[in-house]
Order: sequence, then structure tokens, then C-alpha cells
Amino acid sequence: MSRAEANQGPKVGKGEIKTSQIQPARVLRTIDAVALIVGIVIGAGIFRTPSLVAANVDSGWMLLLVWLVGGFVSLAGALCYAELATAFPNTGGDYHFLMRAFGKRVAFLFAWARMAVIQTGSIALLAFIFGDYATEIYPLGHYSPVIYAAAAVVLLTTINLSGVKMGTVTQKMLTMLEVVGLLMIIFVGFFILSPAPQSGLMPGSESGSGNEFGLAMVFVLLTYGGWNEAAYISSEMKAGQKWVAKALIFGILLITSIYFLVNFAFLRAMGLSGMAGSNAIASDLMGNAYGQTGVVLISVLVGVAALTSANATIFTGARSNYALGRDFPVFAFMGKWKSQSEGPVNAFILQGAIAIILVSFGLFSRSGFETMIDYTAPVFWFFLLLVGLALFVLRKKEPEKERPFKVPFYPVLPLLFCLSSTYLLYSSLAYTGWGALVGIIVLLIGAILLLFKPSMIKSGADNSS
Repeated sequence: MSRAEANQGPKVGKGEIKTSQIQPARVLRTIDAVALIVGIVIGAGIFRTPSLVAANVDSGWMLLLVWLVGGFVSLAGALCYAELATAFPNTGGDYHFLMRAFGKRVAFLFAWARMAVIQTGSIALLAFIFGDYATEIYPLGHYSPVIYAAAAVVLLTTINLSGVKMGTVTQKMLTMLEVVGLLMIIFVGFFILSPAPQSGLMPGSESGSGNEFGLAMVFVLLTYGGWNEAAYISSEMKAGQKWVAKALIFGILLITSIYFLVNFAFLRAMGLSGMAGSNAIASDLMGNAYGQTGVVLISVLVGVAALTSANATIFTGARSNYALGRDFPVFAFMGKWKSQSEGPVNAFILQGAIAIILVSFGLFSRSGFETMIDYTAPVFWFFLLLVGLALFVLRKKEPEKERPFKVPFYPVLPLLFCLSSTYLLYSSLAYTGWGALVGIIVLLIGAILLLFKPSMIKSGADNSS
């Protein structure tokens, strides 16, 4: 298939379903991409995981080191994604990379998993966080978190249905509020509160309750997760594919700096054991500085952080659903790109519906947040590992392909990325609960579809050219 034919989309033959011929336009600026990356990664996790990390290191210096190491590992992964996104720009992102490297079956399973597990589970998880903190400010009864969570999904999906411009403007506004809030925490930790008697930064000072560097890295890398979403907007970058790499690198460096300073502020003001013993570390910090007013402020901040990540996750998630509909006739209704709204409307609607179903699990369980982590983690890290391996496969399979950006120190950095993904896959299976099994079962349902309906693979359009 020629490049022109690929850009026009699949030809329609007898018995096939016609999909929209309208393709994504180059309307996103570099600042839009950076806002998406920062908004997805800096979510509510940074307000939950520092205490868990502190409990698994033996000194303040080790605490700060693991956050820097997490930034380095994330940067290695971002560089791998930068090569793939600049060489193979496509709205399908990871889906497109897996299609070219491993074929339609693996690509279909990924798109299925992203639609039914990874992306929708992440949206529900973030919505639960928003619901929990919104309830702290204004409760709506016994099911208040679920009501708030469902409302967040509906509202943000509606905003993104209004068009890519509305979605990115919302994202930049939410990201700005989120970063300002984190800077407030940094300011309070360094300049308002007095240093803890033993901050964990001096030799012989108090330590956390354990010395499990590997487990600490699990929490750190989960907090850094989400930067790979930039791959889904590579074909919509106004300045060209090279700027995807720059947006990824700049975004990761900015995130690492913020995470390091936030944890340094926590450490200075609360000490390592104080961090390790806190169940709501940001609330404790702000409460120590401003009392109940500080607690309310941080509840608003965490709610904004959750909405920021949810909005970016909704924005990019619909792109892979669009690619699934574009390439496989059985899901053709999602492969339509509406020119007026500059987005995959049907993909947005289906994604929102599935997320609402997952949010409804909160009606039967008070651990919706933890259940969604269990549900998504193993499947997410499995496919992230496959994307890392795809870099090696495509270097061999398509050596003549122009690569505007090549990952430095090949093959060391890609190998590091694959090893870290393997470790987190193992950890997500070893430390999670029954939700992980449900996520795996949903993935297996997609495999069963391939087994009993192979025609949808044979008749799917080949857009890997």
C-alpha cells in the first residue's frame, strides 16, 4: 500500500463497512503535548505514594534517590517512545507500533485491552479519586464518591466531544492549577513549616520501617506512569514529529523536578518516619500549616489533579479506539473522525460508557480505587513491555525506515526499559488482589474473539504501511 493510499484510509470492498475518510489534522502545538504529558503523569498518585515509598527506604537520601531513578527509567522509556512516534506517527500510538512489529492479532488484543481495561480502568480510577476528595468538601450521601465519579466522567467526555481545541484548552487550564498547587506544597514544606527534628537527611537519622528498594521503585514508577500517552497524538502535532520527542523529554524532566522537590519538601517538614506513618501525607502537611483550611485546600488540589489526569486520559484513549474501528470492520462505528469536532466522537462515547460501568463497581465496594489499580496494572505493564520489544523488532524489520529521532545508547536504554516493565509486570501480579484476575479475564475474552471470529482479522484494513 502506498503512503497516499494509507493516508486515505481503507478501500471499501464487498461486504466491508465503510469508515470515515476524514483523518486527524495537525492542530496540536508542542505546549499542548507537554500539558497532556504533565497532566496525565502528575495525577493523584503523587499525593498517595510518597508515604509508601518512605516506608520502604532506610534514609532520606535513599528516598530522594528512588525518585530520581524513577525519572531516569521513565526518560529511558520516553526516548524509546520518541523514536517509535517520530518514525511511525499515527493516531493509534502503541496500537500502531504493535501492528507493525507483531501483526494484527497482537494489535487487536492491545486495542481491546485498552478499550476494556487499561484506559477505561484508569479513567474510573481517577474519577474515584475525584469523588473521594469532593465528598470531603460536600458529601452527597452514602454513594457520594460514585455520584461525583460518574459526573466527572460524563462532564469531561462531553467537553472532549466539543472538539480537540476545547479539550486541550481545558487540559492546559487544569494542568496549570495542578502545578500551582504542587508549588504551594513545595513552598509550605520549605518556607512555612519548621524542619522536622530528624528529617532523614543526616547520617544516623531516623529511617523508614523497611529497606525494600524494589518495592519502593514499584510505587515510584507507577506514579510516573502515563507519559507514553504522547504517542497517540504524534500525527496531530502541528510542528512535526520531531517535536513529539522534545515534548516527551521536556515533560519527563519537568515532572522529575516537581516530584523531587515535592518529596524533598515532605521530607524536610515531616521527617522520614513522619512520611512513612502518614495515610494522607499532603493533607497532614497542609493541615500542620493552615489547619482545616489547609485540609480543604489540598482536597481541592487532589480533585483538580484527578480531573486533569482523567481529562488527558479521555482525550488520548479515544484515539486508540478510533484506530481499532478504522482497522477492524466489526468495530467500524468507532473509526469515524468528525471534522466539525476534530475528534473520534463514537470512540469517546463508547469509552465513556465503559468507564461509567466500571465506576458503578463503587456501588458494591468501598475500595474502588484499589480495585481499579488491580484491574489495570498487569495488563498495562504486559503491553508496555511488548512496545519496548517492538523497538528492537522494528529496527530489524524496517531498517530502511527514516527515523528523525533515534534513542541514544541503543540497545542499553531500550533494554533497561524492557527490564523495568518486566519487573513491574511481575510485581503487579505478585502484590495485587482479585481485580487483577478480572482484568486478565477481560483480556482473554478478546483472545477468544480472535479464536472464534478470525474473519475480523482477515478482513480488517491493513494500515501498517
